[in-house]
Amino acid sequence: MTPAVLSSPLATAGLSPKRAPRRVLPGFNLTLGYALFYLCLIVLIPLSALLLKTFTLSWDQFAAAVTSPRVLASYRLTFGASFVAALVNVFAGLLLAWVLVRYEFPGKKIIDALVDLPFALPTAVAGISLTALLAGNGWIGQYLEPHGIQLAFNRNGIVIALIFIGLPFVVRTVQPVLEDAEKELEEAATCLGASRLQTFWYVIFPTIAPALLTGFAMAFARAVGEYGSVIFIAGNMPMVSEITPLIIIGKLEQYDYAGATAVATVMLGISFVLLLVINALQSWQRSRSGGKS
Repeated sequence: MTPAVLSSPLATAGLSPKRAPRRVLPGFNLTLGYALFYLCLIVLIPLSALLLKTFTLSWDQFAAAVTSPRVLASYRLTFGASFVAALVNVFAGLLLAWVLVRYEFPGKKIIDALVDLPFALPTAVAGISLTALLAGNGWIGQYLEPHGIQLAFNRNGIVIALIFIGLPFVVRTVQPVLEDAEKELEEAATCLGASRLQTFWYVIFPTIAPALLTGFAMAFARAVGEYGSVIFIAGNMPMVSEITPLIIIGKLEQYDYAGATAVATVMLGISFVLLLVINALQSWQRSRSGGKS
């Protein structure tokens, strides 16, 4: 007797069992090629040109260009001010995100929209505005400078400018995590006798900690490369209030292209490391969220 042929969904649909199903969205090869071409044209080719220009220097010339006293002073100022600004933004951003998520008050939508203002505002406009406020003859600086408090044209102005441009990164990173937090856990902790501080530290903080770290890293990385909002309020004094991007611009104006690309290569390497840290923190955040769900 001839064995019966078992029917299958593929046979019923007229498809061979060995034939791979076609992609739902066509044009994968074309879109992949376009994406790779665009990535090379916009990102990889300019960065390759930067590295090739740096390779025209010998190792001694490269070391001299990136380790001169003036450049080292700019490194310390740039990374130190960026770290302080990002640290301040962690606390200020958490507080602002908490208020926007947990409270209802008049003008809440306006404040929520103003958080994104540093994203849309040109950095030069931000620098000029901060200078007009904090300078000795500014709206705020005229009352502080007689008391010996100078916020413009020194390192204080740099930190303030970096806080201004980095705050949205922390707020927009923490805000959705707070919105998705399970309030039942907070209610359970309160019913078990936990104080508000204990509830925040043991229930809420572990949930938002990855988002806070991601926001800190993003604000820090953004501040490291900031230029437009800083040069107007920094004073730009060598060895005192001169940031690394200004060093690069100065070398370009002096036609020292190799020296400028050498310093830029150092900044590129540090930025790449920061990008890896940000991606690792985001992966950690997604894994924690997936594990809890």
